[in-house]
Amino acid sequence: MDTKEILKKVRKIEIKTRRLSDHIFSGEYHTSFKGRGMTFSEVRQYQYGDDVRAIDWNVTARYNEPFVKVFEEERELTMMLVVDISGSESFGTKNQQKRDMVTEIAATLAFSATQNNDKIGLLLFSDQIELFIPPKKGKSHVLRIIRELIEFEPKSKKTDLSQALKYLLSVLKKKAIVFLISDFMTTAYEHTLKIASKRHDVTGIRVFDQREESIPNIGIVTMLDAENGETLVVDTNSKSVRQNYEKYYRENVTYFREVFSKCGAGAISSRVDESYVTKLLGYFKARN
Repeated sequence: MDTKEILKKVRKIEIKTRRLSDHIFSGEYHTSFKGRGMTFSEVRQYQYGDDVRAIDWNVTARYNEPFVKVFEEERELTMMLVVDISGSESFGTKNQQKRDMVTEIAATLAFSATQNNDKIGLLLFSDQIELFIPPKKGKSHVLRIIRELIEFEPKSKKTDLSQALKYLLSVLKKKAIVFLISDFMTTAYEHTLKIASKRHDVTGIRVFDQREESIPNIGIVTMLDAENGETLVVDTNSKSVRQNYEKYYRENVTYFREVFSKCGAGAISSRVDESYVTKLLGYFKARN
């Protein structure tokens, strides 16, 4: 993909996702994710019904009448988009690949954060850390993130979610909002997710294709494993082959749901032919 084509694609995604974040998500995002705490704003004269614990005794003594401290929410937050770009993300049988939807979801969330003047960072991972962009503010920064999501080519096609979480814990010292976007066709990340969820506000967004859920009975076919590059000859006539695959798929999905719930992290699942807008809005409203 040449530079002109990439910029055209970035612009197309910006127009679509910015409209969503401007009109739908920014308010929901603001109320769903609170600031780090309350910060002192000003003092004013005591009014009937004010909490007496808020009285500023120094100012009260100076003016010989009661004054109270006024606090406001410290709004500035940091959002980290942790995105799986392993080989399986290129799968797609409908109008788009999983990676296309992942990019749109990430862009929508990033613009929603920008509306609230928050910082946004990006971590792309496979079974290694492929790219880390430190959190910053501003539209040009978000456009860079979108560009990387579109054009970045990973060195590896495998997946290691635990490795990504360990890296995140090492670079993020303050509490952040973390959106972990993947198909979650992997396990063995419970321990690191538990630690990350205690330190950060973590939400997993599982993006999947309906055709991944089962193998149709279409005879003997050659299949390519997108993550290890192996070519396999599979007899889909075999009921046990189809059942074993479905069992493997269900186990990964169950692991995702149970582990995120156990660790106190949020979880969303969106199929590529479904509206991720509806899923995100429902999730934000439920949090409120």
